[in-house]
Amino acid sequence: MRLGVIDIGSNTVHLLVVDAYAGAHPLPASSHKTELRLSESTRPDGSIDPATADRLVAFIGECLVIAEDQGVHDLFAFATSALREAPNGPDVIARVRAETGVDLETLTGSDEARMTFLAVRRWFGWSSGRLLVVDIGGGSLELAGGLDEEPDVAVSLPLGAGRVTRERLPGDPPTADELRAVRGWVRTTLAEQLRPLLTAGPPDRAVGTSKTLRSLARIAGAAPREEGPFVPRHLTRDDLAVVVEKLAGMDAVARTSLPAVSVGRAHQLLAGALVAQASMDLLQLERLDICPWALREGLILRRLDHLAGA
Repeated sequence: MRLGVIDIGSNTVHLLVVDAYAGAHPLPASSHKTELRLSESTRPDGSIDPATADRLVAFIGECLVIAEDQGVHDLFAFATSALREAPNGPDVIARVRAETGVDLETLTGSDEARMTFLAVRRWFGWSSGRLLVVDIGGGSLELAGGLDEEPDVAVSLPLGAGRVTRERLPGDPPTADELRAVRGWVRTTLAEQLRPLLTAGPPDRAVGTSKTLRSLARIAGAAPREEGPFVPRHLTRDDLAVVVEKLAGMDAVARTSLPAVSVGRAHQLLAGALVAQASMDLLQLERLDICPWALREGLILRRLDHLAGA
Protein backbone atom coordinates (compact mmCIF):
# COMPACT_ATOMS: atom_id res chain seq x y z
CA MET A 1 0.00 0.00 0.00
CA ARG A 2 1.00 3.62 -0.30
CA LEU A 3 1.41 5.56 2.93
CA GLY A 4 1.81 9.31 3.21
CA VAL A 5 3.23 11.11 6.23
CA ILE A 6 3.24 14.88 6.75
CA ASP A 7 6.07 15.89 9.07
CA ILE A 8 5.65 19.38 10.60
CA GLY A 9 9.03 20.22 12.06
CA SER A 10 10.69 23.34 13.39
CA ASN A 11 12.28 24.13 10.01
CA THR A 12 10.38 22.29 7.29
CA VAL A 13 7.02 20.75 6.54
CA HIS A 14 7.54 17.58 4.51
CA LEU A 15 5.19 15.14 2.82
CA LEU A 16 6.81 11.76 2.20
CA VAL A 17 4.94 9.11 0.21
CA VAL A 18 6.24 5.54 0.47
CA ASP A 19 5.32 2.12 -0.87
CA ALA A 20 5.14 0.16 2.35
CA TYR A 21 4.12 -3.30 3.46
CA ALA A 22 4.49 -5.09 6.77
CA GLY A 23 7.87 -6.81 6.85
CA ALA A 24 9.17 -4.93 3.79
CA HIS A 25 11.53 -2.01 3.33
CA PRO A 26 9.48 1.22 2.85
CA LEU A 27 10.41 2.62 -0.56
CA PRO A 28 10.17 6.40 -1.07
CA ALA A 29 7.84 7.23 -3.96
CA SER A 30 7.33 10.99 -3.71
CA SER A 31 8.51 13.94 -1.63
CA HIS A 32 7.14 17.47 -1.28
CA LYS A 33 8.41 19.99 1.26
CA THR A 34 8.71 23.65 2.13
CA GLU A 35 10.85 25.61 4.59
CA LEU A 36 8.12 27.11 6.75
CA ARG A 37 10.39 27.79 9.78
CA LEU A 38 7.66 27.55 12.37
CA SER A 39 10.07 28.01 15.26
CA GLU A 40 11.32 31.31 13.85
CA SER A 41 7.90 32.63 12.78
CA THR A 42 6.60 33.35 16.24
CA ARG A 43 5.34 36.34 18.15
CA PRO A 44 7.08 37.55 21.35
CA ASP A 45 4.99 35.18 23.49
CA GLY A 46 6.11 32.21 21.37
CA SER A 47 2.81 31.73 19.55
CA ILE A 48 2.62 30.98 15.83
CA ASP A 49 1.77 34.14 13.91
CA PRO A 50 -1.40 34.10 11.76
CA ALA A 51 0.45 34.48 8.44
CA THR A 52 2.55 31.39 9.19
CA ALA A 53 -0.55 29.46 10.21
CA ASP A 54 -2.10 30.48 6.86
CA ARG A 55 0.91 29.08 5.01
CA LEU A 56 0.82 25.86 7.03
CA VAL A 57 -2.86 25.27 6.23
CA ALA A 58 -2.27 26.05 2.54
CA PHE A 59 0.71 23.68 2.33
CA ILE A 60 -1.19 20.85 3.99
CA GLY A 61 -3.88 21.43 1.36
CA GLU A 62 -1.21 20.99 -1.33
CA CYS A 63 -0.06 17.78 0.37
CA LEU A 64 -3.60 16.39 0.25
CA VAL A 65 -3.80 16.98 -3.51
CA ILE A 66 -0.42 15.33 -4.08
CA ALA A 67 -1.35 12.39 -1.84
CA GLU A 68 -4.51 11.82 -3.87
CA ASP A 69 -2.60 12.06 -7.14
CA GLN A 70 -0.03 9.56 -5.82
CA GLY A 71 -2.68 7.03 -4.84
CA VAL A 72 -2.02 7.23 -1.10
CA HIS A 73 -4.09 4.70 0.83
CA ASP A 74 -3.35 5.99 4.33
CA LEU A 75 -2.25 9.53 5.22
CA PHE A 76 -1.24 10.75 8.66
CA ALA A 77 0.45 13.86 10.01
CA PHE A 78 2.47 14.77 13.07
CA ALA A 79 4.01 17.86 14.64
CA THR A 80 7.08 18.22 16.86
CA SER A 81 8.38 20.87 19.26
CA ALA A 82 7.46 24.01 17.27
CA LEU A 83 3.71 23.36 17.52
CA ARG A 84 3.93 21.42 20.77
CA GLU A 85 5.41 24.37 22.63
CA ALA A 86 3.51 27.24 20.99
CA PRO A 87 0.82 28.73 23.31
CA ASN A 88 -1.63 28.74 20.40
CA GLY A 89 -0.53 25.33 19.10
CA PRO A 90 -3.90 23.70 19.94
CA ASP A 91 -5.70 26.49 18.05
CA VAL A 92 -3.51 25.97 14.97
CA ILE A 93 -4.08 22.22 15.14
CA ALA A 94 -7.84 22.77 15.42
CA ARG A 95 -7.75 25.10 12.42
CA VAL A 96 -5.84 22.53 10.34
CA ARG A 97 -8.47 19.92 11.23
CA ALA A 98 -11.37 22.26 10.43
CA GLU A 99 -10.00 23.48 7.08
CA THR A 100 -8.26 20.37 5.74
CA GLY A 101 -9.70 17.44 7.67
CA VAL A 102 -6.19 16.40 8.75
CA ASP A 103 -5.74 15.41 12.40
CA LEU A 104 -2.26 16.36 13.57
CA GLU A 105 -0.64 14.09 16.13
CA THR A 106 1.48 16.19 18.47
CA LEU A 107 4.48 14.16 19.56
CA THR A 108 6.18 14.55 22.90
CA GLY A 109 9.96 14.72 23.03
CA SER A 110 9.99 11.19 24.40
CA ASP A 111 7.81 10.04 21.47
CA GLU A 112 10.31 11.56 19.04
CA ALA A 113 13.22 9.76 20.71
CA ARG A 114 11.35 6.43 20.79
CA MET A 115 10.21 6.54 17.17
CA THR A 116 13.65 7.57 15.93
CA PHE A 117 15.16 4.73 17.93
CA LEU A 118 12.74 2.28 16.30
CA ALA A 119 13.81 3.47 12.84
CA VAL A 120 17.50 3.08 13.68
CA ARG A 121 16.98 -0.38 15.16
CA ARG A 122 15.14 -1.57 12.05
CA TRP A 123 17.82 -0.07 9.78
CA PHE A 124 20.87 -1.57 11.52
CA GLY A 125 19.23 -4.73 12.90
CA TRP A 126 19.63 -6.84 15.99
CA SER A 127 23.28 -7.61 15.31
CA SER A 128 24.13 -4.04 16.34
CA GLY A 129 23.48 -4.95 19.98
CA ARG A 130 22.92 -2.08 22.38
CA LEU A 131 22.24 1.13 20.45
CA LEU A 132 22.68 4.74 21.48
CA VAL A 133 20.96 7.22 19.15
CA VAL A 134 21.67 10.95 18.86
CA ASP A 135 19.09 12.99 16.91
CA ILE A 136 19.51 16.77 16.56
CA GLY A 137 16.41 18.52 15.27
CA GLY A 138 15.58 22.19 14.89
CA GLY A 139 13.92 22.54 18.27
CA SER A 140 15.22 19.68 20.38
CA LEU A 141 17.89 17.04 20.91
CA GLU A 142 16.72 13.47 21.38
CA LEU A 143 18.85 10.73 22.92
CA ALA A 144 17.80 7.12 23.28
CA GLY A 145 19.50 3.86 24.19
CA GLY A 146 18.63 0.21 24.56
CA LEU A 147 18.75 -3.37 23.32
CA ASP A 148 15.24 -3.75 21.93
CA GLU A 149 12.96 -1.84 19.52
CA GLU A 150 11.65 0.16 22.47
CA PRO A 151 14.54 2.08 24.10
CA ASP A 152 15.35 1.62 27.78
CA VAL A 153 16.08 5.34 28.04
CA ALA A 154 14.60 8.18 25.96
CA VAL A 155 15.58 11.78 26.68
CA SER A 156 14.54 15.02 24.96
CA LEU A 157 16.31 18.33 25.63
CA PRO A 158 15.74 21.89 24.33
CA LEU A 159 19.01 21.79 22.41
CA GLY A 160 17.86 21.83 18.79
CA ALA A 161 20.14 23.57 16.30
CA GLY A 162 17.59 26.26 15.46
CA ARG A 163 16.64 26.95 19.07
CA VAL A 164 20.26 27.24 20.28
CA THR A 165 21.06 29.58 17.38
CA ARG A 166 18.04 31.77 18.01
CA GLU A 167 18.42 31.98 21.78
CA ARG A 168 22.18 31.77 22.32
CA LEU A 169 24.18 32.54 19.14
CA PRO A 170 23.19 35.95 17.77
CA GLY A 171 26.50 36.69 16.04
CA ASP A 172 27.22 35.77 12.43
CA PRO A 173 29.82 34.53 13.01
CA PRO A 174 29.71 34.62 16.82
CA THR A 175 32.48 36.19 18.86
CA ALA A 176 34.87 34.02 20.86
CA ASP A 177 33.04 35.00 24.06
CA GLU A 178 29.63 34.09 22.58
CA LEU A 179 31.02 30.77 21.40
CA ARG A 180 32.55 29.96 24.80
CA ALA A 181 29.34 30.88 26.61
CA VAL A 182 27.05 28.77 24.44
CA ARG A 183 29.46 25.85 24.53
CA GLY A 184 29.42 25.89 28.32
CA TRP A 185 25.64 26.26 28.51
CA VAL A 186 25.01 23.37 26.11
CA ARG A 187 27.33 21.08 28.07
CA THR A 188 25.86 22.01 31.44
CA THR A 189 22.31 21.48 30.18
CA LEU A 190 23.24 18.15 28.62
CA ALA A 191 25.29 16.83 31.56
CA GLU A 192 22.33 17.19 33.93
CA GLN A 193 20.33 14.60 31.95
CA LEU A 194 22.91 11.98 30.98
CA ARG A 195 23.03 9.72 34.02
CA PRO A 196 20.39 7.21 32.77
CA LEU A 197 22.28 6.80 29.50
CA LEU A 198 25.70 6.51 31.11
CA THR A 199 24.63 3.98 33.74
CA ALA A 200 23.15 1.73 31.04
CA GLY A 201 26.67 0.89 29.94
CA PRO A 202 28.58 1.63 26.72
CA PRO A 203 26.70 1.05 23.47
CA ASP A 204 27.77 -1.53 20.92
CA ARG A 205 26.88 1.00 18.24
CA ALA A 206 26.34 4.76 18.46
CA VAL A 207 24.22 6.29 15.70
CA GLY A 208 23.47 9.81 14.53
CA THR A 209 20.37 10.84 12.59
CA SER A 210 18.89 14.09 11.27
CA LYS A 211 19.82 16.60 8.62
CA THR A 212 22.28 18.34 10.95
CA LEU A 213 24.37 15.24 11.59
CA ARG A 214 24.20 14.15 7.96
CA SER A 215 25.52 17.57 6.92
CA LEU A 216 28.32 17.50 9.50
CA ALA A 217 29.36 14.03 8.34
CA ARG A 218 29.33 15.19 4.71
CA ILE A 219 31.56 18.18 5.54
CA ALA A 220 33.92 15.76 7.28
CA GLY A 221 34.18 13.66 4.11
CA ALA A 222 31.25 11.22 4.14
CA ALA A 223 29.84 10.08 0.80
CA PRO A 224 27.39 12.46 -0.89
CA ARG A 225 23.67 11.73 -0.88
CA GLU A 226 23.75 10.86 -4.58
CA GLU A 227 25.63 7.64 -3.82
CA GLY A 228 22.51 6.27 -2.14
CA PRO A 229 21.37 5.34 1.37
CA PHE A 230 23.25 2.05 1.62
CA VAL A 231 26.75 3.55 1.50
CA PRO A 232 28.17 3.49 5.07
CA ARG A 233 28.68 6.98 6.52
CA HIS A 234 30.05 8.06 9.86
CA LEU A 235 31.29 11.03 11.86
CA THR A 236 34.22 10.74 14.27
CA ARG A 237 34.82 12.93 17.28
CA ASP A 238 38.18 14.08 15.90
CA ASP A 239 36.67 15.03 12.54
CA LEU A 240 33.83 16.88 14.27
CA ALA A 241 36.34 18.99 16.23
CA VAL A 242 37.87 20.13 12.94
CA VAL A 243 34.43 20.90 11.50
CA VAL A 244 33.42 22.95 14.57
CA GLU A 245 36.57 25.06 14.29
CA LYS A 246 35.92 25.63 10.59
CA LEU A 247 32.28 26.60 11.06
CA ALA A 248 33.08 28.97 13.93
CA GLY A 249 35.17 31.13 11.61
CA MET A 250 32.57 31.36 8.84
CA ASP A 251 29.40 33.38 8.49
CA ALA A 252 26.18 31.80 7.22
CA VAL A 253 26.82 32.81 3.62
CA ALA A 254 30.29 31.28 3.62
CA ARG A 255 28.95 28.03 5.08
CA THR A 256 26.78 27.49 2.02
CA SER A 257 29.97 26.82 0.05
CA LEU A 258 30.48 23.65 2.10
CA PRO A 259 29.10 20.33 0.81
CA ALA A 260 25.46 19.56 1.72
CA VAL A 261 24.85 22.91 3.45
CA SER A 262 21.68 24.65 2.26
CA VAL A 263 20.98 28.36 2.53
CA GLY A 264 18.07 27.63 4.85
CA ARG A 265 20.13 25.71 7.40
CA ALA A 266 23.53 27.37 7.14
CA HIS A 267 22.87 29.82 9.96
CA GLN A 268 22.11 27.06 12.50
CA LEU A 269 24.76 24.52 11.56
CA LEU A 270 27.36 25.78 14.04
CA ALA A 271 24.93 25.41 16.93
CA GLY A 272 24.11 21.90 15.74
CA ALA A 273 27.81 21.09 15.58
CA LEU A 274 28.34 22.33 19.14
CA VAL A 275 25.46 20.16 20.38
CA ALA A 276 26.83 17.16 18.47
CA GLN A 277 30.30 17.71 19.88
CA ALA A 278 28.99 18.04 23.45
CA SER A 279 26.95 14.85 23.02
CA MET A 280 29.92 12.86 21.75
CA ASP A 281 32.28 14.22 24.40
CA LEU A 282 29.99 13.73 27.39
CA LEU A 283 28.72 10.33 26.24
CA GLN A 284 32.30 9.29 25.41
CA LEU A 285 31.51 8.40 21.82
CA GLU A 286 34.39 8.23 19.37
CA ARG A 287 32.17 7.70 16.33
CA LEU A 288 28.59 8.04 15.17
CA ASP A 289 27.36 5.87 12.31
CA ILE A 290 24.92 7.92 10.24
CA CYS A 291 21.47 6.43 9.71
CA PRO A 292 19.37 7.61 6.75
CA TRP A 293 16.18 6.74 8.64
CA ALA A 294 14.89 8.92 11.47
CA LEU A 295 11.60 10.09 13.00
CA ARG A 296 9.47 9.99 9.82
CA GLU A 297 10.51 6.45 9.04
CA GLY A 298 9.96 5.38 12.65
CA LEU A 299 6.39 6.64 12.49
CA ILE A 300 5.82 4.87 9.17
CA LEU A 301 7.09 1.62 10.68
CA ARG A 302 4.85 2.06 13.71
CA ARG A 303 1.89 2.72 11.39
CA LEU A 304 2.65 -0.44 9.41
CA ASP A 305 2.86 -2.48 12.58
CA HIS A 306 -0.50 -1.11 13.69
CA LEU A 307 -2.15 -1.79 10.32
CA ALA A 308 -0.72 -5.32 10.21
CA GLY A 309 -2.17 -6.06 13.63
CA ALA A 310 -5.57 -4.51 12.95
